[in-house]
Amino acid sequence: MTAAAALVAALFVGVAISAPASAEPLGSTDASRIEAVSMASATRAQVTTYSAAMKRRITVSVLLPRDRSTPRPTLYLLDGIDGGVYTNYTESGWTYQTDIEKFMADKQVNVVLPIGGTGSYYTDWRSNDPILKNNRWETFLTKELPPLIAKRFDTNGVNAIGGLSMGALGAMSIAVRNPEMYSGVAAFSGCLDQGTPDFRRATAATVQTRGGNPDNMWGPITDPLWTEHDPAEHIAALRGKPIYVAVGDGLPDLSLGLAGIASPVGGALERAALECTTAFKQKADQAGVKITYNFRQGLHSWGYWNQDLHRAWPTIAKALDVPVR
Repeated sequence: MTAAAALVAALFVGVAISAPASAEPLGSTDASRIEAVSMASATRAQVTTYSAAMKRRITVSVLLPRDRSTPRPTLYLLDGIDGGVYTNYTESGWTYQTDIEKFMADKQVNVVLPIGGTGSYYTDWRSNDPILKNNRWETFLTKELPPLIAKRFDTNGVNAIGGLSMGALGAMSIAVRNPEMYSGVAAFSGCLDQGTPDFRRATAATVQTRGGNPDNMWGPITDPLWTEHDPAEHIAALRGKPIYVAVGDGLPDLSLGLAGIASPVGGALERAALECTTAFKQKADQAGVKITYNFRQGLHSWGYWNQDLHRAWPTIAKALDVPVR
């Protein structure tokens, strides 16, 4: 049994979680828009948006540098499979689980963190789902949200995208499908190759653990939509861009203490991600795409992704054309 096949079985110990119910706003207009902005802290704006594509409100955190005197690039970072569940959709896992707000405060970059997207893979679903609802995340992230962020938060038009686990596949898939939008990509612990039935079944299984029907996403695993969204199949589109990919070996790093502990399936999940990443690297190498890899020790857990963010920063900074400092 491959690691990816084992992942399919391991994932079913999870609990199905419904997507949040977001009320449609009052008023007759159905245009995408920012409805409200409040400051959760000196460097974090909480932004309520309305997505016309998804016909619901989406909350987004925007991390801002302390020095906001000049226009700056934007990094979009996507969450894992739960997408805000553990904060009742008030925070991204990035702000809840890592030191990202402190780490980015002295860097001349906006960081956009969508809250929600549980089990969605941040993609446009083929059909509405009874549990996970209307998911049009690629449309939201590439067409609706960027002009709203640009107008409100003084951007300079340069963007990069990244994510972890579910968000890693989501970010890399969005990037290869919209290469003109992104100057670089960072992906941590994701199944970036969707070219085999095992890898596809593993991805489909994660959707099922959150109550969704994966056939509503890209169809059955034999559907051509899976190939259309497969980063490994289209990685040549990112040739020449700074890219950082990290994945663990499924073994805990005891030096991290409690931060290095994962759920009981954290080892199996990371070993499956390692198998996918190894296959992805082979295809990227064949396509002549140079990528900075970090095949490290570790589990499928936030303590390691916090480290990955710090280690990926020089690559991200290069993509965004800002000082590393």
